[in-house]
Formats: sequence, structure tokens, C-alpha cells
Amino acid sequence: MTNEIETGERVAVACPSCSPAVETVHEVLRPGGQATVRCSDCDHVHKTRIEPEREVPLEVIVSQDGDSRRESVETPADETVAVGDEFVLETEEAIHLVRVTSVELEGDRRVEAAPAEEVRAVWTRAVDNVSVNVTVHPNDGRRDKSRSVTTYVPGDHEFTVGETEEAEDEEFRIVGIHLRDDVSGYHHTKLDHTGDSVPAKDVKRLYGEDVSSSAWSAW
Repeated sequence: MTNEIETGERVAVACPSCSPAVETVHEVLRPGGQATVRCSDCDHVHKTRIEPEREVPLEVIVSQDGDSRRESVETPADETVAVGDEFVLETEEAIHLVRVTSVELEGDRRVEAAPAEEVRAVWTRAVDNVSVNVTVHPNDGRRDKSRSVTTYVPGDHEFTVGETEEAEDEEFRIVGIHLRDDVSGYHHTKLDHTGDSVPAKDVKRLYGEDVSSSAWSAW
């Protein structure tokens, strides 16, 4: 399956005026068999043939709050799909920002990355809106009375150690952040220094203390 080139689209082609040997960015002025394009570097207008990208169906499994569903989207055949990638998944029911958590090939093989045409299924997690579990310790410091609550926030909401948050009528000061297993780029999986900040989509669990108490011991 192919996608059609449209007016105003940006494409990479050689420019006979300033770059005949190397492709540069051009704007499509008039699509067609011999498209009319304008070079973004020198403004030269010329005609060229643009081969549309070949697309393949990609099965995407989306997980959100314990539920999962399967969707099918079209994507360029040679586009690399990799664990950790985020992309907008648009379906008839909704539009989600999702993060790739696993790439599955034929034979149930799991890899870190592969061209879309080799991928059997992509496992993802919705990260535009997320739920985060919170363990709140009581104001008398007794761990056996700790309670668990859940907060629902946008995925890019920043949680910061030392700051106060609310969840289910609970007000607590964040003292620790436990990161999800599928995130990278952090030096530790648990953060507990004042000022440490993490987007909600990367958080597995928050640890907090009741704001009416300053008592706290290591978690």
C-alpha cells in the first residue's frame, strides 16, 4: 500500500541547481507523476519524480490501566520501530500517545528494534494520560498503617521529590519515586533526593508522607 504525495509536503530530493548529488529538503508545489518542487536551500523550482513510501499494516497492542486492545495502523515499511519510541496512535475511537514496550517478530521473538515490515506486533503503553499508585505513610510514622491511593494525571505531569501532591483526598509530600521497568535514561530506579523530578509516564509508584508530619525513614 502506498501514500500519495500532497501539495505543501516536504520531501528529500536532489536539487539540480545547488545539490545535484545530495538530497535536500524540497516543498511540493504540485504533486503528480512529475512533481513540481522548490528547494528549501536555494528556492530553485524544478520537476522531479517522487516515489511515495511503501506502507505496511502494523499491529499495535495498547495497554492502559490494566486493559489492552489491538489496533492496526499503516506505517512506512522501512521505518524502524524501537522499544522506548513514542508515537501518536490514531484510531476511530480515540487518539493516544503511546510508548513502545516490546517489539515482536515472527516466531514470538522479541527484539529492541526492527524495520516495520519485519514486525509481527508492537506492544505499547498509553502515556498521554496515566494512573500512578501512591503509598502514603501516616502522620505518626507507623508503616503498618500506610495506605495506597491512585492519582490520574497527564503523562507529562512532573512529580518532584519534596513537593506536595493530592490524590483521592489525600495530601502528601513526595519522598520517593520508583521508576517503571520499561524506562531508560535514569541512573537509578528509585529517586529520593529533594528536587529529583520525573514525568508521570515514567513512574511506577510514588512514596509520600502525610503533610501533617515531617517524620520519615528510608524506603
